[in-house]
Formats: sequence, C-alpha cells, structure tokens
Amino acid sequence: MSISDRDERLRAVLAVVAPGTNLRDGLERILRGNTGALIVLGQDKVVDSICTGGFPIDIEFAATRLRELAKMDGAVVLSSDVTRIVRAATHLMPDPSIPTEESGTRHRTAQRVAQQTGFPVISVSQSMKIISLYVGARRYVLENSASLLSRANQAVQTLERYKARLDEVSNTLSALEIEDLVTVRDATAVSQRLEMVRRISDEISSYVVELGTDGRLLALQMEELLAGVDSDRELIVRDYLPSTRRSRTPEQSLEDLGQLTATELLDPLNVARALGFAATHEAMDISVSPRGYRLLSRVPRLPNLVLTRIVEHFGGLQKVLAATVDELQDVEGVGDARARSIREALSRLADASIIERYS
Repeated sequence: MSISDRDERLRAVLAVVAPGTNLRDGLERILRGNTGALIVLGQDKVVDSICTGGFPIDIEFAATRLRELAKMDGAVVLSSDVTRIVRAATHLMPDPSIPTEESGTRHRTAQRVAQQTGFPVISVSQSMKIISLYVGARRYVLENSASLLSRANQAVQTLERYKARLDEVSNTLSALEIEDLVTVRDATAVSQRLEMVRRISDEISSYVVELGTDGRLLALQMEELLAGVDSDRELIVRDYLPSTRRSRTPEQSLEDLGQLTATELLDPLNVARALGFAATHEAMDISVSPRGYRLLSRVPRLPNLVLTRIVEHFGGLQKVLAATVDELQDVEGVGDARARSIREALSRLADASIIERYS
C-alpha cells in the first residue's frame, strides 16, 4: 500500500471518530468517566477467531451504551459502519509474533489486532487520558478540537501568505505570456508555488476531516482560497511540457512534482526536471512559449473541449492572440458569437495583465 493510500485510509477512519459523530461522543464520555477502553471497528471471522470470553450482544450503537460497556474488563467490538455493538467484555488474543513498539498491555493488543485483522482499533488510556487510533501498524493520537483548531488556523494563515505570493507570480506569468517573454524560470516559479499551496491545503484538509463538525468554517475558508488552484496545476504543465518529451504525460509531471520532498521542492531545478526541462542553471533562462491552455481557461463560458480544439488548431498562445474573429470561427464548436466573446475576453485579459505588471 502506497503512502497516499495509507493517508486516505487514515482520513476515512478519522472521519468516523471526528467531533460530532456518535462514536466520538462515546469516546469523550469514556474519557470523562476516567475509564479505559479497547474498541475494534469491524467484525469478521478473523476478529471472531481472536475473541475469547465476553458475550455477543448485537445491539444498536449508542454513545451511552459504549460508555457503560467500557466499564467492564475486556474489549468492545463494533460493526464496520459503527451502527451496532457486536460483542462486549471480550478478551482479544492476537498473534504474539506480530511486532509492536508499544509497552502497555492495552496498546500492544490494539496495535497487534489492527495489523492482524485489518480493522481500525481504538485504545483509550485511563492513566494518560488520551485516545489512540491504530490503523495497521500506524498509531495516531486524537487531539481535542481546541488544539486542532489552533494548529489549523496557523496553517490557514500560512496558506493565505503562499496564495498571495502565488497570485503575484501567476499574474506576472500571464503578462509575460502575452508579451511572449516567458523563460523556463518563470514557468517553474508558478508551478513550484502551485505545488506548495497544494501541500499546505492537503494538511489543512486533514484537520478539516479530523475536526468533523467543528471544521465547517475551516472548510469554507479552504474552498475560497483554493478556487482554481487544482486546475492551474494541470494547465501549466499542459502549457509548458516540452514537445520533445512526447512520451511524457502531464499526469507524470504532476506525479513527479508530488514525489519531491519539501526540501527538494525549494530548488527550482528539481521543479524544472519534473516538468520535463533540462535541469541546469543555463537552461532556466531559455525562452519558452505556452500553448495557451491556462490563459484560455480564464475566458468565461468556454467549454474545455472547445478550448482544447482552439489550442490544437493554432498551436500556441501567440497565434491565438493574433487570430481574428473569422479565424477563430474555423475551429469546430466556435461560432460567430463565441469567437467574438473569445476575442474580447483575450483583449481584456491582455490589457489587464500588462497594466497590472507595469503599474
């Protein structure tokens, strides 16, 4: 399983135990009651094979019932969708040969059960008053909403600064594209900033998932800040992917960018290499011309299919900018009204970009 797959699985489980859910309510009740608990989030033949003692109950899940059952010795087994309590007061006996770095009996059992069964396991520590979530061999300690919100707000402030810088370099690139003065360094700078913003947004997305109902305002802030960022990441790669690298796809370039470490991403040469350019200081100042995907995407009500046809028909942004209304109508799907709309929109974009750059 890849790192991204593991992260997605953890996020899915965090959503199940997020504030506002019945399960989180039950866990909070256990903490307030100063008792511990061991809870398996799933039941099948493997889970049944390591359960001894206790009793099957198969009743509807409720936070109060979980709290009361946790008072007894033994583990509680829930259904995978956390709608029913399947077993209670059962003793779990996982394979002792499964490696674990935990020291406490409850935590050692939780980690081994999570690895052996594949189901998430929750361990509530009575002495330390913490909730630990085990997904496979991975352990994740759940934090309270106040701590998470504090860290999330700091991340949002960082995102706002990075987004402001992204807007600056993006607007500069637009002006340079119109004047046909773009270099590899300019295209690389925007792609680098887009990737940085994406990574910060991924971190905040994890906070949103873990915060549950407490993260609604955070999600709204994210949505407003990140409008258009994902599409721009792909469009800039489609604009500047060297034609000499015909076997390379935009998706491969984006994947290579995503594989860069945080330190590697700070070096423009690494970003240039991911985009398919020669990674040398001299090559960074070589002139390049965009195909026009990114700028045309700013034309209102222009379908993606028609946009692609325009780029393929003219072969480059400068030819699109120089095209007349009649020439634009030669593209399939572009009638007289749409051709005039595209022509006027590109003229406005060009004027605005040049004015903003030199003002």
